[in-house]
Amino acid sequence: MDYGFFRAACASPSVKVADCQANADAIISLAKEAYAKGAKLILFPELCITSYTCGDLFLQRTLLEGARKELSRISRETAELNALLLVGLPLADNGATFNCAAILHRGKILALVPKSYIPTYSEFYERRHFSPASAGEIKSLYIDESNPEVPFGSRILIADKNNPLFVLGTEICEDLWVPLSPSIHAALSGATVIANLSASNEIIGKADYRRMLVAGQSAKMTAAYLYADAGNGESTSDLVFAAHNILAENGIILAESTLFSEGLVSADFDLERIAQERKRTTTFADCQKNEADDFLTIYIDFAENKNEKSEQAERGLLRQIAPHPFVPDDSAARTERCRAVIELQAQGLAKRLKHINCQCAAIGLSGGLDSTLALLVTVRAFDLCKMDASHICAITMPCFGTTDRTYKNACLLAKETGASLMEVPIADAVRQHFKDIGQDEHIHDITYENCQARERTQVLMDVANKKNGIVIGTGDLSELALGWATYNGDHMSMYGVNASIPKTLVRHLVQWFSDDAEEKNQQELAGVLRNILDTPVSPELLPPDGKNISQKTEELVGPYELHDFFLYYVLRFGFTPAKIFYLAEKAFIEQPQARGEKAVYDRATIKKWLISFYRRFFSQQFKRSCLPDGAKVGTVNLSPRGDWRMPSDACARLWLEEAEKI
Repeated sequence: MDYGFFRAACASPSVKVADCQANADAIISLAKEAYAKGAKLILFPELCITSYTCGDLFLQRTLLEGARKELSRISRETAELNALLLVGLPLADNGATFNCAAILHRGKILALVPKSYIPTYSEFYERRHFSPASAGEIKSLYIDESNPEVPFGSRILIADKNNPLFVLGTEICEDLWVPLSPSIHAALSGATVIANLSASNEIIGKADYRRMLVAGQSAKMTAAYLYADAGNGESTSDLVFAAHNILAENGIILAESTLFSEGLVSADFDLERIAQERKRTTTFADCQKNEADDFLTIYIDFAENKNEKSEQAERGLLRQIAPHPFVPDDSAARTERCRAVIELQAQGLAKRLKHINCQCAAIGLSGGLDSTLALLVTVRAFDLCKMDASHICAITMPCFGTTDRTYKNACLLAKETGASLMEVPIADAVRQHFKDIGQDEHIHDITYENCQARERTQVLMDVANKKNGIVIGTGDLSELALGWATYNGDHMSMYGVNASIPKTLVRHLVQWFSDDAEEKNQQELAGVLRNILDTPVSPELLPPDGKNISQKTEELVGPYELHDFFLYYVLRFGFTPAKIFYLAEKAFIEQPQARGEKAVYDRATIKKWLISFYRRFFSQQFKRSCLPDGAKVGTVNLSPRGDWRMPSDACARLWLEEAEKI
């Protein structure tokens, strides 16, 4: 297991109705194929040893004995596989027959889990043949000489004694579709992975519902959920089965088969992500308090030898790691995300404006991305409040580092949005301040830079007071994470509309406004937005190099796409530096190379900026401890009143030491 990743597979063999030997052959073959591809858990469909559609043949002793015999053979012939196999079969005991999942590992039948809820409605008539599991009862069944006392019951968990992240719970088909699924009890008793052996027939619209059900159950339980479905070879006298296999993790479908296919579908689950999410969602533990501790836990050893570990590393990761976790890859999803984020930003500001009966907003307009987004969102908020955009005071404050390009873009943007433009050159005021405090203008140090930022904030605050308005903050989430803001300068405002927007998303939000302007035939607005999008990110606090920006932010603090990547996994899941580096390698090196493209960064670059991220993140917490109000729009936020509360003097040593050792 690498950093909590665990590979599992759903397998739909081509069966023959009531031919246990042929079905066992198919199961053994697929199990070996899945294991060769790295699967440590291999799930088969409901009643796959006999086939699901045997009808009244389930009442025949010959079929039941044949199924038990082939279960023993499957166990023997997969003994060399260091993987869990779950196969379905009917088992008779004490005058009743049960629809069971047999759990196998290294030639041993670990447990038998009977189906809890037996459907007898519509096309289903299972109660004709099967009895439901007795709630909470666990007893032993004799299978063969090698497995004389196999635990039998619906409340059985399988756990890896060397890895507390892996705990398996089992349910069968209808158990998922009922209001109170056995998997809920299993998850609350510690199961992180749920396996469902199913035989779900196909009708129009059912695939969408099944997909929604599996994803929803995995989200509700914060768990990995595997759903293996019966398919080819089942009787079509009355029903058709499509082998719709689904693997989901906490609400996200990682992999699924196409309908009417056969064979394997695999995925790598991130069990550490599941564990971290459960810790973060404290109400999960609250629910656990109400769960009776009546599960039997059977421990196995998944420990791999050196050869297995080497083979696993060579196979790579069956999972795409998004290089931009805040930005959807799909263009349609990205457009919808941008629309939703902008609406959240605007609604948050509109509420504040209405609450204080504010008729004016002041924004420092630099011609850069952040202030552009803030202005566009403010225009939208004024529209929601049915106020004229001319009541927005866009203030451009040129100084030592301002270039013609950003100045002209700021002026044109104000004009095209209908905001009122005010120009307040601050060079003379800053020079006077330099004189007052004894600062040499030719020394371009942090005082030289921050004096400009604080002078701009003073102008904004005073103009807002003069116009009975509020200052709209322009700083974004990435800047807050890195502390890339002047304390009590651009760090401060009266409402921060971009406070929970990462830099990688800011660009796409501005692009959305540009596309929207194009559709509305607002060519001048679309043009200036495109120009702003093409402008290097800069605070413009140092004199330009001729006509060009001399101070490029990403050359100083590092690539924002890397910092946003680090930020997402640090805050959202609390992953270690080593795991975050591992994920970054996948996203920025290995995945591009697998597509035949050049790696985005090399290992040394990723490590350099990861260390820089932790240093800045810890040292700059004091700036985040006193943030203006601003609405949360995504799952990651740094507000001290909500998502992130950290001492300003917390030590980064543990994180930095681990990062340095990579």
